[in-house]
Amino acid sequence: MRRLIVNADDFGMTPGVSAGILAARRHGIVTSTTVLVTAGPDPESVAAARDAGLGIGLHVNLTLGRPLTGAHSLIGPDGRFVRDARRAAAMANVPDIEKEIEAQVEQFERIFGHGPTHVDTHHHIGLHAPVAGVVLATARRLAVPVRSQDASARARARSAGLRTPDHFFGESGPAAYWTLARTLGHLRALPSGVSEFMSHPATFDAGLAGSRYARQRETELVGLGTPAARAAAEALGITLCDFTAL
Repeated sequence: MRRLIVNADDFGMTPGVSAGILAARRHGIVTSTTVLVTAGPDPESVAAARDAGLGIGLHVNLTLGRPLTGAHSLIGPDGRFVRDARRAAAMANVPDIEKEIEAQVEQFERIFGHGPTHVDTHHHIGLHAPVAGVVLATARRLAVPVRSQDASARARARSAGLRTPDHFFGESGPAAYWTLARTLGHLRALPSGVSEFMSHPATFDAGLAGSRYARQRETELVGLGTPAARAAAEALGITLCDFTAL
């Protein structure tokens, strides 16, 4: 059996990002999203996400904007997270990471009224020590699955007793990844087991103007968020699901 999770990252980053994810859920194959609680998603978008039947996970963020805590090892001189994931992870100490991730979990629960369906990380910072260990420990505590971007990450997750997909596909720069042609090609070649497509659909807005992955998100909205993608998945007998199916 071929099962597919299509996770749209960055819900709450801007109104256009949230709107694009919801549109891709309505019209295409997006089944799941992960939320940037540090961005403060608006109540209307939160309610719409609940009503859309999306799997809703936590997009742990240590690289964009400001922390929820006063964790000094996580920020630069400007009081903001450090954008480069490797550098940010190298700077951070474990108590500060634990404190900030716990604050983000609590914020998620306040916003949605329940825990996340799964955990992944912004800019893949969860691939780097010591963040990786804290993220896995958080997922164990919450008893939820995690994203695995490669075989090493998958082995670490499974060694920790965590559920995770068998395959991962996706990228975020510099060119748009999920064009309609690429989506259709990946659907046709989808391997057996559970796969995750990491995606970033959005409607461009002013809040994305400074992002390195901005207009590309509109291409992904077409590639994943239209009836053509949904019809292809159905015709190929692919079961669309979210992380709760693991």
